Amino acid sequence: MMKRALWQGAVAGTAGVLVMTLGEKVEQRVTGRPDSHVPARTMERLTGMREDPGRQPVPVNLAMHVGQGALLGILRSGMSHAGLRGPWSSGKFAVVRVTSDQILENATGVGAPPQTWPRRELVIDLLHKTVYAFATGVVADALAARSGPGPGQRHAALRPGRHSEAGPLARGRSGV
Repeated sequence: MMKRALWQGAVAGTAGVLVMTLGEKVEQRVTGRPDSHVPARTMERLTGMREDPGRQPVPVNLAMHVGQGALLGILRSGMSHAGLRGPWSSGKFAVVRVTSDQILENATGVGAPPQTWPRRELVIDLLHKTVYAFATGVVADALAARSGPGPGQRHAALRPGRHSEAGPLARGRSGV
């Protein structure tokens, strides 16, 4: 399961980044918002690269943008393989995506906590990260579904509906 989650997650995360980036480009044309180079500055600081404030590091920006999206896609694929699929799981994953950015950006001093941002910037960022999370989820779920239901789904299928007393599956029935 984990081997499949690795490559499928990288594929799903990259697809999510592509969908998010297309959405960002459309939004930027409509709103006139310029490109953000926060991902590049974050990567420069994380890796110890030389920073040149006068230069717009587009390749570094793209590498961080795609790399982080592909890496986080592995987590979403792991969720899918475990049986955490669909919009509910993609919504939870959106929080992970935003949190990942914030940890890296704030730890490096490149960013500031979102509650200090202008509301418009916050709404736009949350919208784009949500698009990423749902696009990544659609691909991860579709790829994982080719392997059948995950352990969580098999467990839930034993007693459909909402129940407070549902013990764990027997080891042999969980697929683990």
